[in-house]
Parts: sequence; C-alpha cells; structure tokens
Amino acid sequence: MSTKAAAPAPGAETSGDTYLPGHGNGGYRVRHYELDLDYRIGPNRLAATAVLTCVATQALSRFSFDFGEFRVARVLVDGRAAKYLRRGLKLQIRPARSVPAGAVFRVEVRYSGNPRPVRSRWGDIGWDELTDGSLVASQPVGAPSWFPCNDHPSDKAAYRVTVAASSPYLVLVTGNLVSRYCSASTTKWVYERPEPTAAYLMSVQIGRYDDVELAGGAWVPESGAAPDGVVQRAAVPPRLRRPFERDFARQGRMMDVLQQWFGPYPFGEYVVVVTDDELDDPIEAQGMSIFGANHVDGRRTHERLVVHELAHQWFGNSLTVADWRHIWLNEGFATYTEWLWSEESGGESAASLARFWHTRMRSLPADVAIGDPGVARMFDERVYKRGALTLHALRGEIGNPAFFALVKAWAVEHRHATVRTAEFTALADSYAGRSLHAFFAAWLEKPALPRL
Repeated sequence: MSTKAAAPAPGAETSGDTYLPGHGNGGYRVRHYELDLDYRIGPNRLAATAVLTCVATQALSRFSFDFGEFRVARVLVDGRAAKYLRRGLKLQIRPARSVPAGAVFRVEVRYSGNPRPVRSRWGDIGWDELTDGSLVASQPVGAPSWFPCNDHPSDKAAYRVTVAASSPYLVLVTGNLVSRYCSASTTKWVYERPEPTAAYLMSVQIGRYDDVELAGGAWVPESGAAPDGVVQRAAVPPRLRRPFERDFARQGRMMDVLQQWFGPYPFGEYVVVVTDDELDDPIEAQGMSIFGANHVDGRRTHERLVVHELAHQWFGNSLTVADWRHIWLNEGFATYTEWLWSEESGGESAASLARFWHTRMRSLPADVAIGDPGVARMFDERVYKRGALTLHALRGEIGNPAFFALVKAWAVEHRHATVRTAEFTALADSYAGRSLHAFFAAWLEKPALPRL
C-alpha cells in the first residue's frame, strides 16, 4: 500500500510544513536527481552539476529550489537558459517558457563553491569537513548544503550520484555502488538510490577508511549483490578495526531479528561508517548509519545506538514522515527497538526499561504532547522516550500477537511511502478490533503522562 503525501503549497516558496515551512517548495514534485560532483578534499572545493527531473503540479511561470551558498554558473530548464536569482537559501528560477500543469520538466544547475553546513536552531547541519575527509548529516534541513533540492521529507525521489575524489580516499554515498573508475590520482564513484528517498536522507562520506564486510554475504562491487541475505559492510578507520569488530559483532543477528519484527529490510544494502572524528550523536541516512570514533570502544557500550540507527531504516527512512510534527513515528519506534533488542540479546527486559523511563519522564515537566511537540522540541528526549512508552503501553493494551502483527503490517504496507500519526492509529484500531481513540489521545495528544 502506498500513501500519497499532500503536495506542498502550489507555486509557493514554502512546503506548507507546519514546523519548517521555509524548507521545501510548492508547484512541483521531484522524480529523480542526477548529481555529478567533483570534490577537492584539501581546499573543501566542490564543482558540480545537478539535473532534476520534476513533475509540475500546476502551471509554473517560476519555481524555486532549496540551495546553499554556491556560485551558480548556469540554469537550464528543458535545455533552455533560464533566469535565476539567489535569495537566502532559495534558488528562484524563471524558465524561458512556462511549464504546463502535469508536464515533466528537467532542470540543470551548474554550480561551485565551498560546501558548508546550514545554520539552524539545532546547530550547523549538512556537509561538514572532518579532520581528514568529509561527512554529510542533513536531518532535518541540511540537504541544501550540497545540492539544489526540494527539501521536504514528503517529496521522495530516486537518485544517481557520481563523486570524483582523490584516490586514497574511500567514498560512500547512500545507494548501490554501480561503477568505479580509477586513475592515477582520482577515482570516480557512481551510486544509484532507486528507492524513493527524502533529500535529508541522502549522504556522502569521504575518508581514509578500510572497506570491510560487516555481516552476511560477500559484497560484489560491480553488482552490489550478495549470495545470501542483506549486503552489510562498513567503512572503518584502520586504527579502530579491532574494537569495531567486537562492537558490531552481533550486526548480522540484529538484522535478522529486526526483519522478523518489521518485515524485509527495505533497501539493497546496509552500510555503517565510523568517522575518525568524534560525533555528538550517530546519524541515519538511507541505507546507511554514521557513527563517531567515540561510539566505538570494544565493549559494546553503544550497542543500543547501533540498533536504534538500524531501526530507522524502517521507521524514518522507508516510512518517512509527511510532516515533521509526526516525528515520534521515527524516534519512538527506533527507541522502542532498543528496548526490544535489549531483551532479545539477554539484557534488561523491555518492561524493566519502560518502568525506568516512565519514572524518569514523571520527573520532567509535563509540557510536551509528543503527537505534535512543536518545532523547538522535535528532538526532545521526551519525544523519543515517551514515544517508546506509547508503543510499550499499546503492546500491553492489545497483547503481544496483535502488537507485533500491527508493527510488521505498518512497516510492510507503507514501505517507501510517507506516513502520518492518524494512519498508524487507524491501523492499530483494526488490529485491536476496537477504537483506541482514548488511549492514543492520552499518550499522544495530552502533555500529562498516563499511568503505565
């Protein structure tokens, strides 16, 4: 089942998102991005061409993309030179001919400059330099830091990304590696992301990494195929290989268990990147998770984060929120997966963890309704933990068989779609065989914490 997201406001330089209306644009949807990047690591210099294949949702005499602080050399719309204007983080485009409603049109943008993160209320987000290399961490507004886009989670598209970089460096892009061309000094990497993908979930990782098998079958670079199971590999600094092997030793089992709970893994591969720098928090991208050197210690100290990021491949990446106010659907599910995995792997039970976090939540102010927490509290701890508590309470309300059947159906039926809270609660009603309106109103719509 595919859930169609509401289109952004027609013809507007706003997505209509209740939290981040300035990110995303109206009047069109993007079907495909083709990005050709030439990156110089030392000077942090990017020269690129982006070709976006779009569909007009109304007649367009002008439209806009979200885009960072680059020098634009030219813009073509269906092969004709178009007028353009940079205004803040918007690239405003006026084509030589208006685009009719329903028409498919192609926009080519040639640009260059020094990619830098987007400033936001959550800090600097997007393309960032490492001590030796680069990373991209775009949630929720960092995608314009490296390519022109419709930066809204509901506008999911396919991608083909080519990156040319210095040969000693490993380049990983969210997607399947389809080719690699090596010369004496430069290697060109070509990746394809065929599944519908939100712009903020696209990522580029560049570093002096070892490319190692993480779990499952052997990776075949030319085809991206593995003889058995999901392709799982990792990019790891050589100095961290030994502790990494212990910290991620249960990755194969983890993947198997999550597929039992949530249905088939939704992408063609799963890649873990460990940077040689420290990161505040791990980052999920489509088919990829990025950890800092501080998350690897050889003692499995951060295994809950490993399973949290893997769970996001289903909840957040395959099932992407139609509007940021539904973010508990991402973080509540990923956090509850931590608790389920703890119990599955011989650690503390989900019930015990739920009791602990319920007590912790009671000690905090009751001023957040997680079903609509507000833009300032999108990433509040209470959205994560109370989201997980909501799912644990739902499990107790409808019983284990119905709960796990519901969760799998939610992930499978909405695979690669955009989702809203109302769709989840309606599906929960069907598996409960009765209305759960009062239950969800208490847990999601009211700040007061219900009894567990």
